[in-house]
Amino acid sequence: MRSSEDTSPTREPREGAPGAEASVAADRGPTGRERLVKALWPPRLTRAQLVVALLLFGLGFGLAVQVASHSTGDDALRGARQEDLVRILDELDDRTERLEEEKRGLERQREELENSSDQAEEARKQTEERERRLGILAGTVAAWGPGITVTIADAEGAVEADDLLNAVQELRAAGAEAIQVNDVRVVAGTWFANSGDGVNVDGSRIAAPYRFQVIGEPQDLEPALNIPGGVVQALEKEQATVEIERSDKIVVDALRPEERADYARSSSR
Repeated sequence: MRSSEDTSPTREPREGAPGAEASVAADRGPTGRERLVKALWPPRLTRAQLVVALLLFGLGFGLAVQVASHSTGDDALRGARQEDLVRILDELDDRTERLEEEKRGLERQREELENSSDQAEEARKQTEERERRLGILAGTVAAWGPGITVTIADAEGAVEADDLLNAVQELRAAGAEAIQVNDVRVVAGTWFANSGDGVNVDGSRIAAPYRFQVIGEPQDLEPALNIPGGVVQALEKEQATVEIERSDKIVVDALRPEERADYARSSSR
């Protein structure tokens, strides 16, 4: 007799049957693709990843702005006239030469300090020379040296403050070290304004003929005024006449009062 309980052996799924495949898949666990999808989605951003993303965005934005600015400058140069390009190249060459000369001067000063038997005395001399140069730039001491004299005759009264300011800027760009217009010393903060039939310079009224006394390299100063489309041509269009005379000794003796700061103090110790 058979027992009421079924004691027959459990059947194993046959190989190739659907149940067998599901059982094997369950035993093996998730596949590599499933694990990759689960790791990437939904995305989880850490604080470090967010900071790196922001930095990369800022870097990309900065590069884009820089490329755009370079492109704009290149377009401006492509559209410039030949005379303007020649003028720009000449100014760059002149400034490069002045910077090289300044570099050589500083190197000579360093060598003198290193080789001097009395470095304190040498330092004092260099300090006095530096003060003299600063006084020339500030207009508090007189100066002389090679340069040019520019005389602008304005019979029609058409020359205005902007014309004189343009002349000063061209002379400075060409390396002028000291400038005097009529009886007024021109410094970094000098301003020009129209005043009736004349021009107001730093509160002093001057009238034609306007006489510039300029100390600097004559071979650089005169061509800077005579470039095509420059100061001389602009003044001649206003029916003014311009005379330029080179000299080995130009005296700039108009002085400005020495100004002392009310609040600022030197931070050197």
